[in-house]
Amino acid sequence: MIKLNIFLFLTLIACGLGIVTARHEARKIFMAQEKEQKLTEQLNTEWDQLQLEQSTLAMHARVEKIARKQLDMINPPAESILVLDASTMTGQSR
Repeated sequence: MIKLNIFLFLTLIACGLGIVTARHEARKIFMAQEKEQKLTEQLNTEWDQLQLEQSTLAMHARVEKIARKQLDMINPPAESILVLDASTMTGQSR
């Protein structure tokens, strides 16, 4: 009977340690998940900011302003512009 009690007592201790270990691991995993979710939110915010910045930098008026001021570009006169119609070009071979 004493051997059975000792065996049950050791089994109880082992189960208790297993539960404590499992809960500790679950908490560590949960904290890691929370950290990764925060990182995901930060990266999404940064991505949105970068897309907004890209759309601002690529605006037609801004590009034209830079082309005129920094590159000294101008619009060509109307008589030097040649417009090609794609439908007339399809019949020709290359």
